[in-house]
Amino acid sequence: MIRDITYQDYPKDPVTLSNLSSKFMRQAMFVPLSVSDNILEIAMADTEAYGTIDALKYAYNLDVDVCRGKAADILDAIERLYGAGSQSIETIIEEAGKGVYEITGGDDDDVDRLRDIASEAPIIRLVNRLIYNAVEIQASDIHFEPFENEFKVRYRIDGVLSDVESPPKRLQAAIISRVKIMSRLDIAERRLPQDGRIKLRIADKEIDFRVSTIPTLFGESLVMRILDRETLILDLKHIGFPDSVLDTYNNAISQPYGMILVTGPTGSGKTSTLYTTLAKINAPENKIITLEDPVEYQLRGINQIQVNPKIGLTFANGLRAIVRQDPDIILVGEIRDFETAEIAVQSALTGHLLFSTLHTNDSAGAITRLLDMGVENFLLSSTILGILAQRLVRVICQHCKTEIDPDQKLVQSLNMPSDEIKQMRFYQGMGCEECRNTGFKGRTGIFEYLRIDDDIRKKIINNSSADVIKKTAMQQGLVTLRQDGFHKVKSGITTIQEVLRVTLEI
Repeated sequence: MIRDITYQDYPKDPVTLSNLSSKFMRQAMFVPLSVSDNILEIAMADTEAYGTIDALKYAYNLDVDVCRGKAADILDAIERLYGAGSQSIETIIEEAGKGVYEITGGDDDDVDRLRDIASEAPIIRLVNRLIYNAVEIQASDIHFEPFENEFKVRYRIDGVLSDVESPPKRLQAAIISRVKIMSRLDIAERRLPQDGRIKLRIADKEIDFRVSTIPTLFGESLVMRILDRETLILDLKHIGFPDSVLDTYNNAISQPYGMILVTGPTGSGKTSTLYTTLAKINAPENKIITLEDPVEYQLRGINQIQVNPKIGLTFANGLRAIVRQDPDIILVGEIRDFETAEIAVQSALTGHLLFSTLHTNDSAGAITRLLDMGVENFLLSSTILGILAQRLVRVICQHCKTEIDPDQKLVQSLNMPSDEIKQMRFYQGMGCEECRNTGFKGRTGIFEYLRIDDDIRKKIINNSSADVIKKTAMQQGLVTLRQDGFHKVKSGITTIQEVLRVTLEI
């Protein structure tokens, strides 16, 4: 009886058989699993392809044991074990460098030539390997950057850019064109920014890529944002919420109506926090609609809309339409202007729980930003429930974590009593293979939650500054971003340098 296998049953290392080509494996849709005791075990999509089985028996003088596998799993295993996934990036760049791929002009003949070379095997292997490597090490972005005398490739890992082995400058046009073809962009248009998407299957996972190009002095710069849904952690505690913030925040998101804002710069994890929040309050009795730019991850049971300003579907127009859809909970990706802010406040006033984001440095700054946009202070004080400011800090690698004596200037920045500091232990990652010698592996959030109580409402009515609002909140127990970061230093999760890197002075 033929055994069915899953993706986890495929080997981690290739089975070595002389003169076995990956092209033949793809055509015949099989991949070797193991060789032992004169038996070659293979996975096949069509277990009745007796010609292939007989050919393997004859070629290698082995008995062949056949298992049934999915075609997609087999192709993925072939690529991983025998294709670009099995070669080092240096080898692939060396192979690609043997071709003639340089493009200098910009006429139609060059466009046709670009399309041809971008479809050649060495360029395809090179681009696939760069993408595969980025996914494997859990990078969030791939940057392809043209300069005068070099073409750089960099990965953003745990929020920090790092160089990788870069292809020669003359492969620049071919590589950019290959990614543009994959994302269905116009390779003839090199003067205007373009945006596209790619969906790829890598290591048994469906992964989305958001692609953005922009013309620079020395060619097109291209960035691929990696959207791996499996890396999205839908658990507030797991993403770093301290217990004190968690209790208050959970109380706010359980309210029937009002507005909750999440603030922070780009890349500070605002979208992940909001998705996690929606997943927590998603229930059959709630209709949830989101309006995003763009939709990064698809959430089960939630209606998600992507804005499209080119056809007039802006945040403001979309929000007007959403309110007529009888929602209970609304997520607006970002409040960018007075029109969106006004409709958001009106929506919160009329019985909807509304979530949105703002780009401000701290929680109190969101209030003054909305007032500056033109929102009436009495309306804002009536609708806003809470404001969450957040940042992401890197987590010390657990495999090379070592206790250290930190620089005293850094210790002084903690602003903690000396007795408390003496009892603290400080840690640092020394760098190992597991963390790629960075000393960090993964990230966690640091948070500042401003609960809007009667005292804060009075400050809003009086048009108080962000500093005054923040001081009032701190007197009532507000834990600032930096203070929460230092609590995580105290717990041995991150370093003082990391907290100082992502936060402003108190």
